[in-house]
Amino acid sequence: MLPDTPIELTIERLGQLGEGVASYEGRTVFVPGTFPGERVRVRLEQEGRVVRGHLLGDVLVPSPERRASPCVMSARCGGCDWLELAEPVQRSAKQEIVLSALEHLGRVKREGFEVRPLLVAPRDFGYRRRAVLHFLKDELAYFGRRSHDRVPVSECPALVPELAGLPGKLTPLLKPLSRDAEEVHLLAEGRKVAFAVLLKGLATSRHAETCEAAVRALRLEGAVLVPREGSPRIFGKPVLRSISPLRPEVPLYLRPDAFAQAHAEANVGLVTSALYELAPRETDSVLELYSGNGNFTFPLAATTASVLGVESSPVSVELAQRSAREGGVHNVRFVQGDARKVCEGLLAEGRRFDLALADPPRTGAPGIARWLKGLGVRRVVYVACDPGSLARDAAGLVEAGYKPLALQVVDMFPQTHHVESVMSFELDNPSPSGRGTG
Repeated sequence: MLPDTPIELTIERLGQLGEGVASYEGRTVFVPGTFPGERVRVRLEQEGRVVRGHLLGDVLVPSPERRASPCVMSARCGGCDWLELAEPVQRSAKQEIVLSALEHLGRVKREGFEVRPLLVAPRDFGYRRRAVLHFLKDELAYFGRRSHDRVPVSECPALVPELAGLPGKLTPLLKPLSRDAEEVHLLAEGRKVAFAVLLKGLATSRHAETCEAAVRALRLEGAVLVPREGSPRIFGKPVLRSISPLRPEVPLYLRPDAFAQAHAEANVGLVTSALYELAPRETDSVLELYSGNGNFTFPLAATTASVLGVESSPVSVELAQRSAREGGVHNVRFVQGDARKVCEGLLAEGRRFDLALADPPRTGAPGIARWLKGLGVRRVVYVACDPGSLARDAAGLVEAGYKPLALQVVDMFPQTHHVESVMSFELDNPSPSGRGTG
């Protein structure tokens, strides 16, 4: 039984979702908004299988690493939950969160592989080149802390300067869409800006006129109107041109309704780490799962015989194919489809690959170990944006005979608990049956 009256707790560490973690009578208690070493007064509540402590008043004994937040919205907004924690503590906590998830969820002991020093992002503030917003009545908003409550936003210091004040400028212009829009996506590349509106239903002429007017009024590059069914409608030139990490001769195209890494500078370190861990050779064939717009594909293609990219988003595949054409990259091929179904088809065909790189969504890649083992892959690099999914899929790879080699944690998202990881695995006893045929 949990007590009916408030109690005091000492925060011991930070959990996977960024909350402070304490103990009460042998039970783990999660306390949002707190940091290690702090003494707090809380009210305990059972939320499903989890005990959560709701902070009452101010922290009784604050951590010496606690600081004043530089953002006036941080108490309510759910975006940057570690703004009040000094960066060095953020970084060490992220490294420990990933290692702890691997040990406790994946049963993969940290002594069994090399742990590389955390890769620090070049910028701690004003680094996000993309954002997802929702409507609260007629105002653009973020989700609140640990809830789907919406917090209106007019300016956001977490975004790159080109985007920081855009929510406030777009709000009155997109007001006619407020009841029909599911999400509004913002995207910047250099000085160029575009947005996308994802609708709950079909697109109408009123929706189209609203987007066109907003592009003209703010002199943006373009916009994409995405209905729930049917093809997107394009206004202006919303495809923004970047360059492929490590391959400046290859253009990399972004669109606001397709995924792109939020921290452009840190993305270069992420791609560099993935290639280093994969250690490709000129004769290798590579299977890339969840290949997106080619973020890893084109650097991989520069040092290998061939790359087969698998991606479910038609928009991302279209962008990647355009990059390949314009960049003169001839040893890549993209397949649009679900990773599981495509891999099952490759297995049925008897295809073989030397290496594999996977960059799955937050939910991970259940079944990946069986696919890669069956396809003859000897070395795997897994890029993870969720420590729990990394741990579960790492456990599957180890069970299938892949030995963990190294872990590189990348601080892609300063001021938040979110973290990116690159982990490499190698088959203990690879089959001697020839090279890949990818």
